[in-house]
This record gives sequence, structure tokens and C-alpha cells, in this order.
Amino acid sequence: MDISRLKICILTAAYNEGENILVFYDAVKSVIDTLPYTFEFCFVNDGSSDNTLRVIRNLAREDHSVKYLSFSKNFGQQVALKAGIDTIDADAIIMMDSDLQHPPTMIPVLINAWEQTGVNIVNTLREEDRDLSWFKKKSSQWFYKVLNNISNLSLEPGQADFRLIDRQVAKTLRESKEQDVFLRGMIHWIGFRQTNIPYKPQKRFAGESKYTLKKMIRLALAGITSFSVKPLHSAIYLGFIIAFGSMLYLPYVLYSYYSGHAVDGWSSVLMTIAFFGGLNLFILGIIGLYIGKILIQNKERPLYIIQEHNIYENSYSQF
Repeated sequence: MDISRLKICILTAAYNEGENILVFYDAVKSVIDTLPYTFEFCFVNDGSSDNTLRVIRNLAREDHSVKYLSFSKNFGQQVALKAGIDTIDADAIIMMDSDLQHPPTMIPVLINAWEQTGVNIVNTLREEDRDLSWFKKKSSQWFYKVLNNISNLSLEPGQADFRLIDRQVAKTLRESKEQDVFLRGMIHWIGFRQTNIPYKPQKRFAGESKYTLKKMIRLALAGITSFSVKPLHSAIYLGFIIAFGSMLYLPYVLYSYYSGHAVDGWSSVLMTIAFFGGLNLFILGIIGLYIGKILIQNKERPLYIIQEHNIYENSYSQF
């Protein structure tokens, strides 16, 4: 095969990354210009409120290999990457963050691993950054530990959305109609031949990370409820344990009744009511999460709304 005919797309989601776009483009361009492949860029503007879209528009006018999609609002990074996958027609797609934390120098490494090993997916594993705060390190560790224990996934710690997927994998992901997108879980679930390579993250060029603790928790919940019913099983087991435990209270009740002893005060009653009331709300919350996902899925609303784009042909989307 003539490798110069292989088309590889650099896919990146951007939310308020106006300061980073040009720097990211120049850094990636300096790497891909040395490689014997046909490259294109696909920027997905995730409803940015800064000048991100304007910067991307200007870039697309200067370089016709730059394609872009712009959402009508912020739908989230996972959905933005899914939109790019839905649209791109390429032999391979490399997903990267536009803040330069995913080093462009890894692009040849990903492509080489793909070609030499014959795998369909090349994942990356982030090596620990010593400059990260204790809380950031621990929250990342807890994220993967909780996700793997509660869900049916087995994700490697440090696995990021920095990866290469081939045409076959992109086609499979394109056919997925899930509303609650969790790409790391989907990549693991679909199988295919995969390999992992380590990388050292770079410093963010400008701005602040958009992944707050709240978003990490939301992402973990999406992963758990999309790929496992273990929380529902846990609720059943917990109910049995508490029901059995309450039977241990029966001898005391019978003794008090036949010996004529009155039950002391209201504190124990109130504590019991509060405990079981909180437990019921907790279990109902778990059930509610799953029912809510069913409701959203059955509404069949579009996963995202594209307000503007410059893609007119050779696309898998509905444009």
C-alpha cells in the first residue's frame, strides 16, 4: 500500500480555547509535515463563548485541510469527539486536546504502533505528573478505581481520550446511538485489537482545565450507569442485609413487650426513621438515574446540534 495515500485526521474538541488553537495547529503542523501521509484537521467548537470559532474560521480559510463543526451550545467534550467521528472520512483518526497537554510529538509514535502491530486502536496512558497537586492525583486514582469496581469496565489508570482509531472502529462508534457518551468505556466495550503506549503530558499552554471535580463525577456516573447494573444489584443486597439485621432487633422487642418495659424516648425511633428514610432515598436515586437514562434515550433527541460547518462532501454525516 502506498502510505502517502493513507488519510489521517487530527480531531480535537475546543471549548473556550481561543488562545490555544493557533499554537496547537502550528505545533501539530510542524510534526505532520515531516510524515509521508495525507493529513487533515477537524476542530469541533463546543459552544465556546470566546473567540475560538473566529480563530478556527480564519484558519480554515488559510488551510483547506482544516475542517470544523460548531455546536449551537456546549454539549460536552465527549459529544464533541463523537460528532467528529460521525463526520470524518479517514483511514485513521487521532483524538487530541487542543491545549497541548497531549504532545504532538506522539503522533508519529501512535501511527507507527498502528502500522507495525496491526491493531485497530492505539490508546495512551498518561504517566504521573509530579507537578500535579495531591488532590488532582488522588481524584484521578479514585476515578478509575471506583469506575472499574462498580462498572463492568477495566480501564487502565491514566487512560485518556488521546488515542488513534482506525476506519473500522470509527464506523462502529458511528453506529452507536447512545445519548450518554463515555468514549473511554465505549472503546473498551467494542473490543477489537488494542494496544497501550505511555506518554508524558505537557503543560497546558494557556487557560484553565475545563475538567472540574463536578465534571469528573458526572463522567464517572455516566461510565457506571452506561456499562453496569451493579448499583442496582448493590441496592438489592443492601436491602437484604438491613432486613436481616432488623430481625436481630426482634428479641429485644419481644422481651420488652412481655416484661412490661416501655420503649425509652423518641430518639431511637427518630434515628431509625431517618436512617431508613435516607436509605430509601439513596436507592430511589440509583433507580432514578437508570430510569432517567431510559427516558432521555427514548426521546431520541439529536445528540448534538451543528450550527455551522465547512464540510460538504466525503462525509458520513447528514450534511
